[in-house]
Amino acid sequence: MFGISELAIILIVVILVLGAKRLPELARSAGKSARILKAEAKAMKEPKGGAAEAGAPRVIRGETVTRPGGGRPGPDAGQPPRDRA
Repeated sequence: MFGISELAIILIVVILVLGAKRLPELARSAGKSARILKAEAKAMKEPKGGAAEAGAPRVIRGETVTRPGGGRPGPDAGQPPRDRA
């Protein structure tokens, strides 16, 4: 009969042979999960009155949009045009 260590080795070989296509995807997924878990654990350890609640600015990354005509937008930027009748 086989012992636990022999069964584990056979199982690992079968996974490598049959699941070779999915191994990079599984490793990537495991890495993302570990990063998320680490970030959540760090957030749990921070005190409640941390820098995030003290009014410190948050940086939100986005894309820069250039406006036609250049320059800065006027006071009515983003609002629909008014009827001047």
